[in-house]
Amino acid sequence: MISRRAFVGSLTGSLLAAEAQPAGKVYRVGFLRDGQLPETFVDGFRQGLRDLGYVEGQSIKLECGLARTAEDLPATAARLVNLKVDVILASGTPPVPVAKSATKAIPIVFVAAIDPVATGVVVSPARPGGNVTGIAGIPPELLGKRLQLLGEAVHKLSRVAVLSQATHPGNTEYITARSDRPPA
Repeated sequence: MISRRAFVGSLTGSLLAAEAQPAGKVYRVGFLRDGQLPETFVDGFRQGLRDLGYVEGQSIKLECGLARTAEDLPATAARLVNLKVDVILASGTPPVPVAKSATKAIPIVFVAAIDPVATGVVVSPARPGGNVTGIAGIPPELLGKRLQLLGEAVHKLSRVAVLSQATHPGNTEYITARSDRPPA
């Protein structure tokens, strides 16, 4: 089984390799994310690129577009577009529609976005269309199944609390997803 980091590194590397660029070109990858970027993600991404033969500073340059808040994402995405990055890696759900709005020409690869079809960034998982592709997080419909399994594992369970960021674009479906199993 391939890890998410290896997949994203391979997918991004493949997009870069597919471009007919002159030898010696330094590819620019723009990260777009709000909040802190997990170091394990960055380390895994860099390792995936090294495994594909990219050398940071020689054949590839990473441009971090870290917005402090979701409200700062449009300006951050515009900065990456102005830097003329070769590909944008959008991490999480909020950056993906912002990146899509910022450019129709630069390929966008997303990772861990919640339901990209419902948020309108792709037409379907099989045929995303446009300049956006990637891997989604756990589909909201699986939350009901998770709750069902939790109820089966903890027989006297009658209530479950869910902590969520109300303004997050994909959380509505997670909150409204329910188990088919009636309450105990």
